[in-house]
Amino acid sequence: MLVKCPECQAEVSDSALKCPHCGKQLRKPKRGFFGKIFLWLFYLFNVLMLLWLISGMNATSEIANQAVTEAEKAGAAIGTGIGITMILFVWAIGDIITGLLALMTRPKA
Repeated sequence: MLVKCPECQAEVSDSALKCPHCGKQLRKPKRGFFGKIFLWLFYLFNVLMLLWLISGMNATSEIANQAVTEAEKAGAAIGTGIGITMILFVWAIGDIITGLLALMTRPKA
């Protein structure tokens, strides 16, 4: 079916993304099925990692508050630092992987 371009009034296919005459954007390209899945995977991964980081911080603060000796407090602080570093490392690697998948499946103009 043919429609008129709002810019140059030329007749253009209704499935065209841009007018071939003037280049006006007629409609936005949409993500495919896998593109949507990878984008939602990226969002979900970030939300889960944030929740994991917050729950880990809460758990370690409880352990640090229950520590009696200085050695227990130092151990809790060191363990917290190692745990947070590991979470941030996994978060960064996972973000790179899921972000690249979402980027590679974005709609083409």
